[in-house]
Amino acid sequence: MAMIKSRKHAQTRFNQHMSAALAAMLLPVAAHAADAPAAPDAADKPQTLQEVQVNGSRENDFKAERASSAKYTEKLVDTAQTLTVIKKELIEQQGATTLTEALRNTPGVGAFFLGENGSTNTGDAIYMRGFDASSSIYVDGVRDVGSISRDTFNIEQIDVLKGPAGTDNGRSSPTGSINLVSKQPLLENAYSGSATFGSGKQRRATADINTVIDADSGTAFRLNLLDQDSENPGRDFVKNKRWGVAPSLAFGLNSATRVYLNYFHVKQDNIPDGGVLTIGLPGWTPPPDIAAVPATATSPAKPAKSFAFMANAAPVDPHNFYGSVLDHDNVKADMATVKVEHDFAGGAKLVNTTRYGKTKQDYLLTSFMATNANLNANTASTGADNWTLARTNLTTKDQLNEILTNQTTLTADFSTGALRHTVVGGVELTNEKQTNYSYVNTAPAATAGLPATSIYHPNPNTPISSAQVNLKRSGGRSDGTTNTQSVYVFDTIKFGDQWIFNGGVRIDHYNTTYNAITVQAATTPQVIPVGTLVGSSIEASDNLVNGKLSALYKPTKDSSVYALVASSKAPPGGTNFALSTSASSAANPKFDPQETTNYELGTKWDLLGQKLSLSATAFRTEVKNEVEQDPVDALYYQTGKKRVQGIELGVTGELMAKWLVSAGYVHQNTSVESGKIVTAGGDNQLTYTPKQSFTLWTSYTLPFGLQIGGGARFSDKLARGTDGAVGTPAYANSYWVFDAMASYPINKHIDLRLNVYNLADKEYVQAINKSGYRYTPGAPRSGSLTANFKF
Repeated sequence: MAMIKSRKHAQTRFNQHMSAALAAMLLPVAAHAADAPAAPDAADKPQTLQEVQVNGSRENDFKAERASSAKYTEKLVDTAQTLTVIKKELIEQQGATTLTEALRNTPGVGAFFLGENGSTNTGDAIYMRGFDASSSIYVDGVRDVGSISRDTFNIEQIDVLKGPAGTDNGRSSPTGSINLVSKQPLLENAYSGSATFGSGKQRRATADINTVIDADSGTAFRLNLLDQDSENPGRDFVKNKRWGVAPSLAFGLNSATRVYLNYFHVKQDNIPDGGVLTIGLPGWTPPPDIAAVPATATSPAKPAKSFAFMANAAPVDPHNFYGSVLDHDNVKADMATVKVEHDFAGGAKLVNTTRYGKTKQDYLLTSFMATNANLNANTASTGADNWTLARTNLTTKDQLNEILTNQTTLTADFSTGALRHTVVGGVELTNEKQTNYSYVNTAPAATAGLPATSIYHPNPNTPISSAQVNLKRSGGRSDGTTNTQSVYVFDTIKFGDQWIFNGGVRIDHYNTTYNAITVQAATTPQVIPVGTLVGSSIEASDNLVNGKLSALYKPTKDSSVYALVASSKAPPGGTNFALSTSASSAANPKFDPQETTNYELGTKWDLLGQKLSLSATAFRTEVKNEVEQDPVDALYYQTGKKRVQGIELGVTGELMAKWLVSAGYVHQNTSVESGKIVTAGGDNQLTYTPKQSFTLWTSYTLPFGLQIGGGARFSDKLARGTDGAVGTPAYANSYWVFDAMASYPINKHIDLRLNVYNLADKEYVQAINKSGYRYTPGAPRSGSLTANFKF
């Protein structure tokens, strides 16, 4: 079992050096005193003293040695794939409180996609190398369920694997996975906490309590706590309120058999952010005019509407909130885990993990589409202050996710002649369920939406009556269930001191069942009574086989050059278990799984006494079996193919004593190799994928204890998807953002940290929706002050 270094009562580096020097001087004196005889003339006799060595090591706050998964048996420098580890020390320096914020430390990964036309993505909607990776988020190697925003208060580190992860995790995103590593009990007494106050009425407190119950038996208890009630410094009415508790109990930490009992509970009561209008942004033009409609026997006449006078419309205030007091995002997540580890006498190790997780989300967002039908600008003479927007989209999500899994992994070392093997084999049994409840608005059709609101001065507190909004469950729902049985094996083969080969294969057998229950609407002729629940069921079952193969050469003991090929597959309904009979849907069971192949060449170097890590990677990812419509027969076939290729550079660790750095750069070219263009601008590239991205964070500790730091982030322009919207921006512009930090230890128990974000107060688009009607503004200049406590 790897030893974990404690940072409790951490001394300054000056004190560490002085302590080591004093120890070196005093230990010989102590040894001399202990060995000296009691005779009075002992001091006159020559004494021979044994050499005393004092060895110490300093923990590298930014650079990790290994990933957490048992499937990666080698150090990161000897792992033949792009694998970034974001440690909690880096997360804490930046004051990052969510997974989305922490992932800014790896280039090209972020929440760039706001959602479809009338809805908004919820939770950690992460894009990575051209594809949505939201369904490939794991906690301690187990898939995390639910579209929620994840907090960092119970996170030890985050492992970001780029490239197909099908051999590691089964079905997954074509371009990688994200694994959150939870904090576990340690054999030491350590108590820490933090209190943060900042812009946007930010109020946040955390506690981390570790207690040794019985040192002899290796029993320890750890408790992590969170309470946050914050608004958003750049957005009116948006709120992030949550509390969490994560107790964990460990037995046998100093023995060959270790047992961990973990429980995790988080409750969120948020007000979601539906974004703001893109009116006035670069690329926006007035919507098309509406022709007059004469009166009919059943409907009144409608006058013509022209929007040409809006050509010079000013952008709206990024703080504007177009929702209502009804909007909410209530989440309750629970996770219970039992983990058993056993070290065999021959060096083999067995790990068994059992988990039950449940996430419940109740969500309502007053969304909008700024179409010509919903805009009411009338004429230029009315003045922009009188322009209004109809809010006809009430987006709901009443969703329950559950997962029950048991994972067993065995790791063993042995030799066959000149070859040294490390074999990892495992079995996983998993049941996943997702239930979505449908809602209906029982208000009269004429008043089903919310009152129109001002475009430039929206008022979320516009009175809402029950006659205007009366949402309730309709009785309809959808149930998706996937049962998966998986087996895998990896073999890492070392030939001499310079060659490492790795091969792995995984077989997943899945069975997905999807049941849709709807409420019968009025039909003519009426066969089934109106209001009757009508159900349908679809099933899909198959085997997925994925593999990876790599060869690695070590020019020196602290460097490597490698080549890798790996695969991944996503079956129909693999994201949300929602199968479909639609001919155009990739979730139709008649289609084959989406297949991904990744090719990677790279090199990694640990320098400066293994304190600094450098990496460079060239990659190509090809995704095929995309569903496309044939223009001749109008039928759908799996002829679509997409490609992402580029280079990625990284540096992490300590440049010199007290100077830490974490930086990354990616340049990626994306294209549709076969199939229709997916961008609104008509460019042959993938959506929500910046061509270039850069991230940097660095800090330096001065001799008197003051630590100063800062960072920079660059994101290239984002191309949005195409859905027929007219007059909306086809892409979001590139941007730079700069942050700063200063931290000072008041004493050995308390330090203060000041974080300032977006120093230049840059206005930018963080995410844009598919139609281009809405965008999420980047956070303006803001700050926070944190007091950290250690005992």
